[in-house]
Amino acid sequence: MKIIKAIILPLLALSLFGCGKPVPPEKSAYVGVWQGNSMYLRITKDGSVRYKRVRGATTTSVNGPIKDFDGNNFEVGVGPMSTTFIVSKPPFQDGGQWKMVVDDVELTRVVQW
Repeated sequence: MKIIKAIILPLLALSLFGCGKPVPPEKSAYVGVWQGNSMYLRITKDGSVRYKRVRGATTTSVNGPIKDFDGNNFEVGVGPMSTTFIVSKPPFQDGGQWKMVVDDVELTRVVQW
């Protein structure tokens, strides 16, 4: 029984993780690795997101597929377990750098694919 759980649960998790939507062409500027004050956000073309934010002694992490974009915001998660990232400033160029503001934190793109 333990062997079955050890095989099925990871396979189920992988299948659910792959259920995201690719980033639509009009949102391609979102793709890349973004960093800001105590925040890391990676968005891939296939729609997977990795997020980490440190606030004092609390660390919040989210890893999952993009479910949908709603205006500038995007929702990440599987089924009823999801979170919405509030994008108050979508990607924009500031000098030679790309930036955006997510959950009130200004992020700078450090890697683009």
